[in-house]
Amino acid sequence: MQAAPIAIEERILLTGATGFLGGAVTAQLLAEGHGANLSFLVRADTRDQGLERLRDNLRQHGVGECALQFLHAEQIICGDFLDTAWLPRETPRLMQIERVINCAAVASFSKNPSIWPVNVEGTFAFAEVMSRSKRLKRFLHVGTAMCCGPQQASPISESWSFPDGAEQLVDYTASKAEIERRMSVELPGLPLVVARPSIVVGHRTLGCQASGSIFWVFRMGFALESFTCGLDEQIDVIPVDYCAEALIGLALKPQLRHNLYHVSAGHHAACSFAEIDEAFASANGASPVGARYRKIGVDDLKELAGDFAARIGPANPRLVLRALRLYSGFADLNYLFDNSRLLEEGIALPPRFIDYLDVCVRSSSGVSIATQMQWDFK
Repeated sequence: MQAAPIAIEERILLTGATGFLGGAVTAQLLAEGHGANLSFLVRADTRDQGLERLRDNLRQHGVGECALQFLHAEQIICGDFLDTAWLPRETPRLMQIERVINCAAVASFSKNPSIWPVNVEGTFAFAEVMSRSKRLKRFLHVGTAMCCGPQQASPISESWSFPDGAEQLVDYTASKAEIERRMSVELPGLPLVVARPSIVVGHRTLGCQASGSIFWVFRMGFALESFTCGLDEQIDVIPVDYCAEALIGLALKPQLRHNLYHVSAGHHAACSFAEIDEAFASANGASPVGARYRKIGVDDLKELAGDFAARIGPANPRLVLRALRLYSGFADLNYLFDNSRLLEEGIALPPRFIDYLDVCVRSSSGVSIATQMQWDFK
């Protein structure tokens, strides 16, 4: 779906534009001709510095130099959710914004001490200021579908009910659940719409150029020929460019039926691990793992450590085991996320992971699994 046209004078503010998803959203907005309407919240000491950070990231998202030179320093708002002392200074500019796409977050599965201050406290402070605006028409906040927690019946439908923080698998999902709860309950004046992407992996034409996040898990599982999920189980994966298109559609459409949406593959576009095995092997010019694959329990993962060096190359065994345990927790959920609300808004059907997996493989050539892991353990 092409985003509905908006009035030329409407200002759109993006947060997180120097990250993976925010960069993809920015690239798509530029391609759709919205460049002149955009403002960017960027962590930087000066606007010029912020502009360079933004341009550097957008190059990884395939944005050409002509489009990059069209951006200018006056579009940059210098600010950081870790330290919101800048908010009073920039409030007058924020009050001129009509639509916000809030992609900013510490998206890490590590025990990063910035997760809660950024994802909850800083985000809430920013949202509270925006809730006072008389011009703001929509505050699109990007959450995560995995904030539903474990022990849910798949397919998962959108819900504002959250499990206790102690039941969340990692601090990241707990923080995303808490900020949604706080904004929806404590900021009734905020025109809040929440979009929860499922598992975002790669890009349909750029593969892992901008980020190898999560793709390394598939590489590692097939290299080790073992993981905690069966080949017959499915996984809900979408590419970042599809996610970006959906977010823009939800941000700019004049009227929406709901205030909470999954951005996901859903039942029709999810892939089984057997399908992924076939596509992965084809892209590598190899035979599928197939019958050699072993489904193992999480307690058995440590038995694979002896094979790490031979199968995945140089890596810290303790870090690899920790990463595998964390991701096995998500894989074992075997969740699909209902995307019927999204499709009812006219958003296009999502592509299947196996349809662009070969692009991810080609773009990962020469990049070690250990290097790709770093995207998710910042």
